[in-house]
Amino acid sequence: MYARINHYICGETSLIVAIDVELTLQIMRKQPIVALIYDFDGTLSPGNMQEFGFIQAVGKSPKEFWQESDDIAAGQDASNVLSYMKLMFDEARNSGIKLRREDFKRFGESVELFQGVSEWFRLINEYGKEKGVKIEHYINSSGLAEMIEGTSIAKEFKRIFACTFIYNEKGEAVWPGVAVDYTAKTQFIFKINKGILSVRDNKKVNESQDEDKKRVPFPHMIYFGDGETDVPCMKIVKMFGGNSIAVYNPEIKKKVNVAKKLLRQKRVNFIAPADYRKDGRTYQVVCAIIDKIKADWELSRL
Repeated sequence: MYARINHYICGETSLIVAIDVELTLQIMRKQPIVALIYDFDGTLSPGNMQEFGFIQAVGKSPKEFWQESDDIAAGQDASNVLSYMKLMFDEARNSGIKLRREDFKRFGESVELFQGVSEWFRLINEYGKEKGVKIEHYINSSGLAEMIEGTSIAKEFKRIFACTFIYNEKGEAVWPGVAVDYTAKTQFIFKINKGILSVRDNKKVNESQDEDKKRVPFPHMIYFGDGETDVPCMKIVKMFGGNSIAVYNPEIKKKVNVAKKLLRQKRVNFIAPADYRKDGRTYQVVCAIIDKIKADWELSRL
């Protein structure tokens, strides 16, 4: 009824929004929605996505590229994220490489993933379905959305929140459209909380909303990150009752030590190797968290 009335008053757009809200509320009444939110570089992939083809294509080594990017940021007192985006743009132009959306996606096809990632989403979705929980996956990354869209797992995500470029009429990248630095990532946690998928929105995300109307309550969030740049998001999710997991590459001692430090400082709830296979610790931890979320949800309804 509300949707039909809204249609007559506000038009077709409001009708769509009202229906979407009502459908969400119906889902929330029947089963909890659990959001798994992932950083990308170092979390799902063993390196920075630019290192799997792009940097080599412009004739640089990863060490050279990132040093130049850091020099730009330090020299201009600028954002590290905007600095690497500018360097990508400049190096591509100097090498005669066009940067269209399809070119970024092509580079994304070469991005390597940690063990088990390709099967992870099916396994967790099936476990959630078995337990009566709706599982949703999100990316929250300072990497490039266009490159992530080229990976084999892009279709698994409800929304990819990451850096993007603006394109001209020829479809060529000309300017940064979205730059997601380490603290800016936190805004997307609140957008997921309220069911907002638009990057541009800066109104609805700041509007007051009753807790029982929020699409994904914080206790229903699981955040995956690999390092100190993920701390703001990890801390927010944990502080509001969700679970944060620091994953690490067990072959790199520095990564292991960072994860242990985050756990010792109580920035995260758990640490686990970046191994997403069914017999791994990450799978076991996430399944246990899903079990607890479902049990708490059922208790709240008694």
